[in-house]
This record gives sequence, C-alpha cells and structure tokens, in this order.
Amino acid sequence: MTRPRTRIQQKNSETILEAALEVFSTYGFRGATLDQIADVAGLSKPNLLYYFPSKEAMHQALLTRLLDTWLDPLRELDEAGDPVTEILAYVRRKIELSRDYPRESRLFANEILQGAPRMQAAIEGDLKRLVDEKSVILSRWMDQGRIARLPPQHLIFSIWALTQHYADFDSQVRAVLGPGHDPFAEAGDYLDTLFRKLLAP
Repeated sequence: MTRPRTRIQQKNSETILEAALEVFSTYGFRGATLDQIADVAGLSKPNLLYYFPSKEAMHQALLTRLLDTWLDPLRELDEAGDPVTEILAYVRRKIELSRDYPRESRLFANEILQGAPRMQAAIEGDLKRLVDEKSVILSRWMDQGRIARLPPQHLIFSIWALTQHYADFDSQVRAVLGPGHDPFAEAGDYLDTLFRKLLAP
C-alpha cells in the first residue's frame, strides 16, 4: 500500500512540475534537461529524481493533467442549449484557456508536432471519443436546420486552430498588433463575429 504524500512532498512535487512545465514549454521535450528543471525548481537533481524517476515521468504527468484541462471546455457543450450560444461559449472558453494557460498550450503543441509519442493513446481514446460524441450533437443541430451544415470534426478543428494560435504564437501576435492591444479580448470579439456568421443556417 502506497503511503499518502506529506505536505512537503506534495509541495515539492508541484514545484517540480511547475518548473518542468516552464522548461518543456520553452525548449520542448527533446531540448529540456533535468539540470534545467532542477535549476528552475531550486532543487538538486537527485531530489528531482526522488519524486520523478525521469524526465519522461515529469512530462507524462504534465500531459495527463493537461488533457483533462484541454477537454473540459468541450465537455460543457450542451445539446439542450441553443446551438449558436453553445458553440460561441465553447470558443470563448478556448480563448480563455489560451490566455490563462499559454505554457500548457505550447507543451501540447510541441507534443503533437513530434507525432504525439507520449499522448497517442489518450488522443485515440479520450479525446477522439469526446470529439465523436460532440460531433453527433453538432450533426443533429445541422439536421434540424439550427446551424449551417459543416463537417463537424473540422468545425471543432477550426475552433482549436483559431483559439490556440493566440497562445502558441503569442510573441508573433503581440509583435504584429503592437502595444496597446489586448489580443485575447480582440480575438474573442472577432471569433464571435466569425463563427456567428459561419454557423448561420
């Protein structure tokens, strides 16, 4: 039987994962090193390895936690609600996720760009099941003439692409917009208009 972690152990574990998130989101999995993570965490390398046996274990822990965070906004899409309202609320939740969790977004993007070697099972499992389930709801709304007929999975892909862009390409977005702009507020208003027109039956 595994003993529950003490408060100090829990705190150290969270400190390590926070440092690992910073390093992985900056350098990617391949570019990150245990020494870098230890340095950001302010802990020794042996101390790191006491909590997580490898760089892979830290990365996997972050990805497992991240997938739940990433899927939660889509889980909230409610068939009983008004279709346009539900979809626009999903877009808003995804923009807020990009604003509030930019490092997590970059971590996820890096994993996908590498071919998802550590997330393939989760993508083919939980993620695909949820997208399939919500695609059925979208198709039903289309059949009822409540929103325009579009390929439902591609509608979801476009929402991902247009919202996560603001986290994954943050420095580019801010450089192009220049000072005095709130990219996430502007993006929210723009995407609301874009999808409202796209979804009109």
